[in-house]
Amino acid sequence: MVTVSETIYVNAPVENVFTYLDDPYHHIEITPSLVEVRNVEPLDNGGKRADHTYRMAGVSLDGELVEILHEENQRLNFELRGQLEGDLDLRFTEENDGTRVSYAATYKLPGRVLSRLAEPFVRRYNQRELRTTLQNLKDRLEVDAPSQ
Repeated sequence: MVTVSETIYVNAPVENVFTYLDDPYHHIEITPSLVEVRNVEPLDNGGKRADHTYRMAGVSLDGELVEILHEENQRLNFELRGQLEGDLDLRFTEENDGTRVSYAATYKLPGRVLSRLAEPFVRRYNQRELRTTLQNLKDRLEVDAPSQ
């Protein structure tokens, strides 16, 4: 199993950050290796499920993302199903006038030999990917006060 995690402070209300990340189509705007999100459907728990294509180190991986936990303005937890199996956990904490976002991803690489050989490379790759994703989130949601 590969696990990566990062946190970032976003100078935006927790409601705005949560709402943005609760829309699977927004993930394609901020996640560099997410190639496509399609077939988004609402779930009874308030969450969503979606099909997606993620490109890792030049390899396209198709799968399904199912939001198994939806706690308004606090937490989103997704199960990855398909070629890449695992879990994405996003937590939101109000801090000052903004939001602390904690994002952890745990997943199993496809193929036993490939995963053993590639795990150190993939961990570094996905740690950079996660850092970039959170910085993109920050850049997209933070709005400077208008100058006068």
